Amino acid sequence: MADEQRSTSFQRLSSADSTVSTGSDDSYEYYQTDIYEQLPSTLTKRRWQQVEQTYEVGSCEYDLLPPSIDRDPHQPLNMLPLCMQEKRNLRDRRHQERLRIGFWASWRQSQQIARRRLREQVGRFFSGLLPWKHTLHKIEGRFGVGVKAYFVFLRYLICLNLLNCAIITGFVLVPSLYHKSWEDYKSDNKSILHIFLGSGFLEGSPLFYGFYQKIPLFFHTGMGTILFLSLIMIVRRMVVGYKHMWLMGKHFSLNVSYKVFYGWDFCIQDPQAASLEHSFIRNELKMDLEEQRFRQKVSERSMKQWACLYFLRGILNFVVVVLLCGSFTLIYYAIISAEKKESFHWTVKLLMNYLPPITITVVNFLLPHVFSRISMFEDYFLTTQLNLTLVRSIFLKLGTLAIYIIFITIQNNTCAENEFGKEMYKLTIFQLLACFCNTFLIVYLKRLLAEKYPSSKLARMIGIQEFVIPLNVLDLVYSQTVTWVGVFYCPLLPGISTIKLLAIFYMKKFTVMRCCVPAQRLFRTSSSAVLFHFMLLLGLIMSFVTIGVNSIRSDAGCGPLGNDTMYSVMDKFVKTLPISAQTTISYITSEAFIFALILAEIIILTSFVSHGRANRKTIERLKDMLVMCSSDKRYLVKQHSTWLRQRYRSSETEALGK
Repeated sequence: MADEQRSTSFQRLSSADSTVSTGSDDSYEYYQTDIYEQLPSTLTKRRWQQVEQTYEVGSCEYDLLPPSIDRDPHQPLNMLPLCMQEKRNLRDRRHQERLRIGFWASWRQSQQIARRRLREQVGRFFSGLLPWKHTLHKIEGRFGVGVKAYFVFLRYLICLNLLNCAIITGFVLVPSLYHKSWEDYKSDNKSILHIFLGSGFLEGSPLFYGFYQKIPLFFHTGMGTILFLSLIMIVRRMVVGYKHMWLMGKHFSLNVSYKVFYGWDFCIQDPQAASLEHSFIRNELKMDLEEQRFRQKVSERSMKQWACLYFLRGILNFVVVVLLCGSFTLIYYAIISAEKKESFHWTVKLLMNYLPPITITVVNFLLPHVFSRISMFEDYFLTTQLNLTLVRSIFLKLGTLAIYIIFITIQNNTCAENEFGKEMYKLTIFQLLACFCNTFLIVYLKRLLAEKYPSSKLARMIGIQEFVIPLNVLDLVYSQTVTWVGVFYCPLLPGISTIKLLAIFYMKKFTVMRCCVPAQRLFRTSSSAVLFHFMLLLGLIMSFVTIGVNSIRSDAGCGPLGNDTMYSVMDKFVKTLPISAQTTISYITSEAFIFALILAEIIILTSFVSHGRANRKTIERLKDMLVMCSSDKRYLVKQHSTWLRQRYRSSETEALGK
């Protein structure tokens, strides 16, 4: 009877606190076999457990938790991978620790907890202010996370341009309007043609660089704030995305059983939301199966197949280079033709002024589709195909824009900055017109043709369009690059871009929800999201280079600097400073300071690289722990099944004996 009444201790993987339980003779016979010592994780981690020490609080003793479980005493209990009983024990332990420390330490801990909760509440508040959350969730359920990533990226650019508009209004527009009256920029030369060309009454308006003549300090401060703030925001988002991609690994995916049994949100009550959640889980499983199928196909390739594949990829890359060179040559001749000054009708004149933007838009519209077809023959995985198409197309778009900028820069005009701003303004306007025509005159008509005459040969040949993510993302990157390049010479361009992006958002939403079908092949957005922001960073660097080169020239009396250059004005400003400030600036721009700065950067980067390697080892160890936990579960299920079979056989034997 004493054996029947005694309690049994159960040990878990992350804690040695015992749980009292009572049961039958069979349960005691099963649990008393010391199954904990036979777990795969226990056999693997016995070396670590030998050096484990005991932490004593009051009169109770607690074993140390595994590494990284309770490293942060301020981490919420609901974020720890522990069972309810262990969380209660940990809560009691933290309470005992707070009783042992002093008043000020306890007060600091309570303040840290209050600040953490405040940050969480503020984060939830601002996340609730984000627009189109329901729309994005609906798009994700029908078309997958890739299409949703495009719209999230578009929303981010809208918010970025709104922030730029606020900075320009505070630093540039308001001070300029304060120093000028309405008569200074009032003009009777008004025409619809001037709206498209940026000429006439718009030349003397706040739209262009020549209007801001009395506020050099405010103007350059505002422009510098916009560019550097954009640089910080993009680098931050790119680093966060890269950290997430690096943490997950190259081929990381959640277990299929986890998605099937734990992926459902049981708080859903709306049937439409349930359907969207069902579609989302199905799309995730389709991506997993597609990845596994492709990896199996790659592993079965022979040496001859690899050689033929590399030869084919080399030929296709040569074709891509030829297409890029041909497109650059075509844009060159279009710019030369547009420079011819001849008397035409106003419609022909309008077309000739828009000939370079039209050529650039047509080339940027057609060649990415060709690149997408070429990547299909290279036999990469879908995500790699999309990223490769993105890389090739971004070189195309930035290259065509760079050629256009070079030809605009070398022109000798009365106010070259105003002319530069006009060209960027025309590129922005024409991109909006091109998006409108593509949505309602091409995509929508194709959809109507497929719906009205589904059995016709033309409708079957055209087919129903899918939403091509790389090409649409490239259009956004190109648009934002034009905005950054032209913001210095067309300060109101971020406001125009905000209106344009809002219109593009609703046109693309109409395209996706009304005219497109879900893609047959889906891809993950972890690496592509990093690539999106890297392409934005390239566009921002391009704007820095353009502004730096143009700043060498003088304003010809039509800008904030008068007839001086930016460097000459900065040199005059430095000479007006005190001697100590001049000496400090001279040392900062000297070779000695640059050498010390480079040395400090090398030391900092070395420390970060070492820290990254240590984190990489920790991540691999945690992944191994997850694998061992899965092994423990399989082992326990196997042992439990064996015990059930033995119990069933013993019961049958007893029944036959009776």
